[in-house]
Amino acid sequence: MDTVSSPQEQSLASVVVVDYGLGNLRSVTRGLERAGADVEITDDPAAFEAADGVVLPGVGAFREGVENADPLREDLLAVAESGTPLFGICLGMQMLLTSSEEGETDGESAVQGLDLIPGTNVRFDEGQKVPHMGWNELTVERDHPLVEGIDGKYAYFVHSYYAAPDDERATVATTDYELEFPSIVANDEDNVFGTQFHPEKSGETGLRILRNFVEICAEE
Repeated sequence: MDTVSSPQEQSLASVVVVDYGLGNLRSVTRGLERAGADVEITDDPAAFEAADGVVLPGVGAFREGVENADPLREDLLAVAESGTPLFGICLGMQMLLTSSEEGETDGESAVQGLDLIPGTNVRFDEGQKVPHMGWNELTVERDHPLVEGIDGKYAYFVHSYYAAPDDERATVATTDYELEFPSIVANDEDNVFGTQFHPEKSGETGLRILRNFVEICAEE
């Protein structure tokens, strides 16, 4: 995979977008640049170590995401262990958890997520239209710097599975889609977190979240 740098004048922080073959890399990069980051798209672990923050994007199936990212597993775990902010988006957020129901109905063996936020991803199965697609409201459940200024705002979702963390404190914000599900999650140390929705597609709400993330990175 190629390394692509996007310089930003007077950037607040340096951010790496992980290139593991899946993800909306360009739109995520543009959003982060608008939020004030100097962005590098790369699969180079040395860049992870040097960055102020790391973004794990993702579009697609849990198994494919985990298998594609597996060569970088130890490097991503090292990012979390170091205290560097690690931000998962959509599938990237689901990969922060331990496991997923996705694939089980097809008889596939389970694959292990990063297990940075213990829990599993479960499918909407209470009569909801799948995938959950479109704009929906965010309700902040606890303090976290990522959610500053977004309570009651709307974000853009496209997903069929949602996070079910083992610890309720992992839920930072929820969304109601005929059931209340965690739309933003974080670990106990608050340096690993993720959004089920796409901030890069969520207008001013998404830009506010990306700015919050860049500010978190700048403070580290």
